[in-house]
Amino acid sequence: MPLALAMLAGVLLDALLGEPRRAHPLVAFGRLARAIESILHRDSRVRGAMAWLLAVVPFSAAAWWLQRQLLAWSPWADGVYAAAALYFAIGLRSLREHATPVAAALAAADLPAARAAVGRIVSRDTQALDAERVAAAATESVLENGSDAVFAALFWFAVLGPAGVVLYRLANTLDAMWGYRTARYRRFGWAAARIDDVLNWIPARLTAMTYAALGHTGSALRCWRTQASAWDSPNAGPVMAAGAGALRVRLGGDAPYHGVWESRPLLGEGAAPDADSILRALSLVVRGTAYWLCGFLLLAFGWWLHADA
Repeated sequence: MPLALAMLAGVLLDALLGEPRRAHPLVAFGRLARAIESILHRDSRVRGAMAWLLAVVPFSAAAWWLQRQLLAWSPWADGVYAAAALYFAIGLRSLREHATPVAAALAAADLPAARAAVGRIVSRDTQALDAERVAAAATESVLENGSDAVFAALFWFAVLGPAGVVLYRLANTLDAMWGYRTARYRRFGWAAARIDDVLNWIPARLTAMTYAALGHTGSALRCWRTQASAWDSPNAGPVMAAGAGALRVRLGGDAPYHGVWESRPLLGEGAAPDADSILRALSLVVRGTAYWLCGFLLLAFGWWLHADA
């Protein structure tokens, strides 16, 4: 039962405090990862796997060890530690803080401000985007990061506690740093990208199911079935296709990256994206989080009653 309460506490801490403005653990981890890369980098999958293990395993093992020590001392001390671990790993409030300025600027017909705001959350060339493509970029980011920054963190926390959420968040961070198909990272970052794919496989599909359940279910399931496989990511495809279908909005399509327009499959169906699409995507994530919390608390309460009988 304390772990279930710790999940609730971690989400509430994120809602109240947001990401730490100073001394965020992931910032320090990023510096460490860059130092490891500078020493071990070669055009080699083996070197990349070694770097991943060196960066992730010690912290995950330490998180597991500390959890065991605190649990032996006091379940409630372990609960406080667990809540703190989830708080540092989850990004629901940050997602809202980054996406709502895009929606507000679009609603005010301020395209330069909307481009600047969306440029903080996507990697495409935002100056080449019209209002519809700005709305599509922000909506896609909310749907995909809802899976990566919220639901996957909750999933691994539920499965393995603090050690699980530490393992997942560090692996996801390394994928964001090394998981590119560029000359530098195609082989070195292979392990980071593949491990992140494995860790996100189940959470991504649970996220897609959540979007489908809380939106236009038939449209979400149809888009998931017919469009997800065309996307280049095995996990982003189901999440974004189901999310677009749930919102009944058209996403995907060509987008500019590094001065070149890249062809991407179309996702979803229905209306063109706008400011409201961004807010509705945020609502999907927030409501999904609430449903996940309620479900986990009910399961934990049922297990507690059974164990106490």
